[in-house]
Amino acid sequence: MFKLLLIEDDETLFNEIKDRLSGWSYDVYGIADFGQVIQEFINIKPDLVIIDIQLPKFDGFHWCRMIRSNSNVPILFLSSRDHPTDMVMSMQLGADDFIQKPFHFDVLIAKIQAILRRVHNYNHEPISLKTWCGATIDFEKNTVINDKGSIELTKNEIYILKLLIEQKNKIVSREELIKSLWDDERFVSDNTLTVNVNRLRKKLEELGLGQYIETKVGQGYIAIEGNPK
Repeated sequence: MFKLLLIEDDETLFNEIKDRLSGWSYDVYGIADFGQVIQEFINIKPDLVIIDIQLPKFDGFHWCRMIRSNSNVPILFLSSRDHPTDMVMSMQLGADDFIQKPFHFDVLIAKIQAILRRVHNYNHEPISLKTWCGATIDFEKNTVINDKGSIELTKNEIYILKLLIEQKNKIVSREELIKSLWDDERFVSDNTLTVNVNRLRKKLEELGLGQYIETKVGQGYIAIEGNPK
């Protein structure tokens, strides 16, 4: 049974979501003290975190940042805030997806299932090391290392890099990436992929590799081997 940590201060909504998710055989935990979110996260060790933006004491962005400093666990935002920058901010901080309230429960379930299926299947693949542009990529540890240092990627970022490298020097369409990452593209904003790719490229820039992921306008993305054009 997968353990889900639902960080939501609206007790009525929390209980409603918990009851519905429990019906799908998920083990749902809440937060007793919103000043101790990280400690409770560490104690629970959830397989996925669902978090609201507007919370007591500190907002969801703060806790997302703190969780990301400790773990690569998948994070899904739920929020009634509808400004595009909220979604962009959540993705930049390392979230895997974003759902705006009010939402259809079927959409929430679809996104949770897609994230857990991807992470669960991915975690059961054998250890895999790959060399690309002089860097060593560890697909189990989610790291990229070269002579300039090392970076750690989120599940989405390492999966995007994996898909692009598997078809290096070939354009991978946005549609293919979205379908591979989120299974049901009907529930995914096109901007979500853009944010994830930009975040990946920014991290790769720390190793001098950002330029090797190219955007092909109107087509998709390409991981090149050698000198970028």
